[in-house]
Amino acid sequence: MWLKPEEVLLKNALKLWLMERSNDYFVLQRRRGYGEEGGGGLTGLLVGTLDSVLDSTAKVAPFRILHQTPDSQVYLSIACGANREEITKHWDWLEQNIMKTLSVFDSNEDITNFVQGKIRGLIAEEGKHSFAKEDDPEKFREALLKFEKCFGLPEQEKLVTYYSCSYWKGRVPCQGWLYLSTNFLSFYSFLLGSEIKLVISWDAVSKLEKTSNVILTESIHVCSQGENHYFSMFLHINETYLLMEQLANYAIKRLFDKETFANDPILDDPLHITKRGLENRAHSEQFSAFFRLPKEEALKEVHECCLWIPFSHFNTHGKMCISENYICFASQDGSLCSIIIPLREVLAIDKTNDSTKTVIISIKGKTAFRFSEVKDFEQLVAKFRLKCRAASAPYHDISTEVPISSDSTDPSDNIEVQSLTCQRECSKTVNTEALMTVFHPQNLENLNSKMLKEKMKEQSWNILFTECGRGVSMFRTKKTRDLVVRGIPETLRGELWMLFSGAVNEMAANPGYYAEVVEQSLGTCNLATEEIERDLRRSLPEHPAFQSDTGISALRRVLTAYAYRNPKIGYCQAMNILTSVLLLYAKEEEAFWLLVAVCERMLPDYFNRRIIGALVDQAVFEELIRDHFPQLTERMTDMTFFSSVSLSWFLTLFISVLPIESAVNVVDCFFYDGIKAILQLGLAILDYNLDKLITCKDDAEAVTTLNRFFDSVTNKDSPLPSSVQQGSNVSDEKSSLIKVDITDLIRESNEKYGNIRYEDIHSLRCRNRLYVIQTLEETTKQNVLRVVSQDVKLSLHELDELYVIFKKELFFSYYWCLGCPVLKYHDPSLPYLEQYQIDCQQFRVLYHLLSPWAHSANKDSLALWTFRLLDENSDCLINFKEFSSAIDTMYNGSFTDKLKLLFKLHIPPAYTEVKSKDPSKGDELSKEDLLYFSQLHVSQPINVKEAESLKKSPEKGKGKVDIQAYLSQWQDELSKKQESIKDLPRMNQSQFIQFSKTLYNLFHGDPEEESLYQAIAVVTSLLLRMEEVGRKLHSPTASAKEFSGTACASGGPSEGKTESHLKKDPSSLREEPQWSFAFEQILASLLNEPALVRFFEKPIDVKVKLENAKTSQLSFRTKM
Repeated sequence: MWLKPEEVLLKNALKLWLMERSNDYFVLQRRRGYGEEGGGGLTGLLVGTLDSVLDSTAKVAPFRILHQTPDSQVYLSIACGANREEITKHWDWLEQNIMKTLSVFDSNEDITNFVQGKIRGLIAEEGKHSFAKEDDPEKFREALLKFEKCFGLPEQEKLVTYYSCSYWKGRVPCQGWLYLSTNFLSFYSFLLGSEIKLVISWDAVSKLEKTSNVILTESIHVCSQGENHYFSMFLHINETYLLMEQLANYAIKRLFDKETFANDPILDDPLHITKRGLENRAHSEQFSAFFRLPKEEALKEVHECCLWIPFSHFNTHGKMCISENYICFASQDGSLCSIIIPLREVLAIDKTNDSTKTVIISIKGKTAFRFSEVKDFEQLVAKFRLKCRAASAPYHDISTEVPISSDSTDPSDNIEVQSLTCQRECSKTVNTEALMTVFHPQNLENLNSKMLKEKMKEQSWNILFTECGRGVSMFRTKKTRDLVVRGIPETLRGELWMLFSGAVNEMAANPGYYAEVVEQSLGTCNLATEEIERDLRRSLPEHPAFQSDTGISALRRVLTAYAYRNPKIGYCQAMNILTSVLLLYAKEEEAFWLLVAVCERMLPDYFNRRIIGALVDQAVFEELIRDHFPQLTERMTDMTFFSSVSLSWFLTLFISVLPIESAVNVVDCFFYDGIKAILQLGLAILDYNLDKLITCKDDAEAVTTLNRFFDSVTNKDSPLPSSVQQGSNVSDEKSSLIKVDITDLIRESNEKYGNIRYEDIHSLRCRNRLYVIQTLEETTKQNVLRVVSQDVKLSLHELDELYVIFKKELFFSYYWCLGCPVLKYHDPSLPYLEQYQIDCQQFRVLYHLLSPWAHSANKDSLALWTFRLLDENSDCLINFKEFSSAIDTMYNGSFTDKLKLLFKLHIPPAYTEVKSKDPSKGDELSKEDLLYFSQLHVSQPINVKEAESLKKSPEKGKGKVDIQAYLSQWQDELSKKQESIKDLPRMNQSQFIQFSKTLYNLFHGDPEEESLYQAIAVVTSLLLRMEEVGRKLHSPTASAKEFSGTACASGGPSEGKTESHLKKDPSSLREEPQWSFAFEQILASLLNEPALVRFFEKPIDVKVKLENAKTSQLSFRTKM
């Protein structure tokens, strides 16, 4: 590798380097201890340790080239190499291209300048194709070379960054280098002759956390496949941990979570992932989540500044965050003030002419925001104006004394005006009023105490609107949260839910979208729509709105439209309950966008087949319970109790367990605070019932205690009619319970657990996501092993090891073969056995690693034929059950089983004539050859194929799962008889010749090679004589003498004679009547030869074979 020229003082370096070659201008040196017997003694060990620990060019490579200036002790390092071949290549290039030119120059200075310029030019040329794009490209290139040299991973493996740290082996720290790449966490250390090399794939990480104890002040704990690893002494541990967390979650999404990954095109190409890119992505995710912006909004700039708060008359310090379509601000001085300014609302952007560096943003509704102490404010104003295309007048100065208006806008200028265009385009069938206003209009003439309280709440909010503004750009302060905790008034609920959830922004960006989707989804019929129809009448059935066609139709339209918009989620149970509540308080189109916000941003991955998001948040909840209620966790033997109880809390935001009039207050807090509100309320409920839960004898009693508590929760201020309130319709027995007001409960949850930060929840989610998905993967594995173990002789432990190797090979393909059309990403909706399937190329690699017949010269052909035999449905993929059945036969099969397998490999449909396109490779097949031959199948009429595929897969072509078809298929499999050897077709002439060649190849290198060759020659001769006798009985003129004589020759040469004979006279095969053999004939003949029986019944140490395959799998894949 060419290096940026740097000065090296040769006088001090002589003890560490040995000279190999030199001329007038260049010196080639070798690092002491490298390439010497015994590692160069103590000096070599010390040098190796220095190379591992120190961050210098010396640590990179054992060879280097220096440019020397005559009569000077100062040299310039210009190249280094990991091996002699690489450095010699550089040396030869210098001699051929540079040496002749240098003689032209007069002065040494000119020579040095020319060499430096030439080397920099080479580096720049290399850089066009290099992945080294980090802050210090030179150091990164050195680290990349070290990474490639130490771990031997494929070139496509992208190094993201590297750190100096200590790895704890027991109680001993080993100083070395941690390398983070797209698919692996790797560590290398070399201390006094002791080398430590660690490679952990991100997809195997089940736990990743920062820890500290007496020995380790602060370290990163990585758990992979049950093994714990600790890394410490980082310079920037938080940065390192964040990057590791992102890479682990990226791998998990890419390999296990297809639904999420498919929606994230940024992650699609691992070769484009960089450290800076990951950091920017993390900041963008936090930014859009905090301000509830659309997911595609990326954070572009952050500026520290002060925002003038007009109603408090002071400046609050914080950060201005800028994206493509929004300007946001969040305070950092404890005032909890934030604003969101959509650029679509901006009318003008101005600046002042004084030293306060002030930017003034005016928006619709006569409101302006003043930001002061803004760095580079002039350039920022120019950018804003360009973005907004504001038709502002030429630059004019504004005095800082001009008051900033914060007059509240008229209600007609609020969010409803923004979506007016959209509503006009909506279909006439779409409701333009919230169901609550239709079914429970407020009677102003008959005001009771509850209605008066409701009016007081409305007045409090109107005062807030006067101070803070109204609409998407209102100031959000601590006072806003306090009013939300008290409960949002019925009349403002829909508007404020849209505002706080950020759904208002998505609706404004997509005018007319809902009406369009409703029209397109009308009349569609699929599994989702069937499930929706089934659940429509179960959604708040006690509410009058959903006892009428108006409410039911609106609910149907919203759910069907969302299923049409997002078919990956479609429809999941619990969505109907949530949507019905949204429709009560929001207009139909608003309810749709609120559902989008909940399913796609606020509760990610909740509403899919595996409800991963809900399981992750349950794990977060369990962790918070451990932190806050240690006495409860000590009492509970199994924490899964909390998971089973709390699942409905998270999926329905407590709507399914609390009375509707109380549940809506929880939804208020959820839209303002996100999942934090649900976690806090869950902790408050456990805290309230703590004493009772501790005394419970079992889970059933604990569930009863919590259910009684939920029955006792009321909302004494709810203005809903008693006919609608669920809490007012309880039985006498339940009415005797002590009532708990929902407002008090929510206020208590904020006071006690309000210190839980958004950042902490995000980190807990990331950490527990790894654990949840690995747990689901473990469940999948156990189910697969349980099914497969019934049909094979391999032990459960051996099957487990085999499954790990099988799955790892599949993942290697996902790592580095992105564009392969045959490969299918993990789909958890498929049956367990079909979730992971390999293609022919992957099977070949595994065959070479695991098969006891992999030493054969035609091993690629054997692998191909075995794959074709296993691929019964001709989709060019095989699952683990099929794969393990072949491996089990090779390892544990009887003589007859193994011979039957070999026989079937040499007859259709497995067998096909194989010839490599490149004759120089012999029997070796290229990737293209394998792909071509694996797809050659016996042709069938299209309608027959379709019928078979439908028969095999009850899901296909029906739109829904046919249970009867599954039961029928299961019955067929149970009643399937073991294949009889009499059912096997006969083997023809060309197939038998190939079968004989395969046997010769298998015997090559065996201790009994000669006797095996002799035995196969005897068997071949015997079979041909038997066939000749049989044919004479039917046709006396037929003869097989010619081939008999060829095949009878003893030993390996018979193979060559057979081939040469056929080449000389190919017409002889056509002229003579075709002869063939049955499996029984071959089996009976081979059983007479003890040497052959001993060969096939030779025991195989499966454990050793699997261990070797595991340790060499990565390096073997790299070679391939």
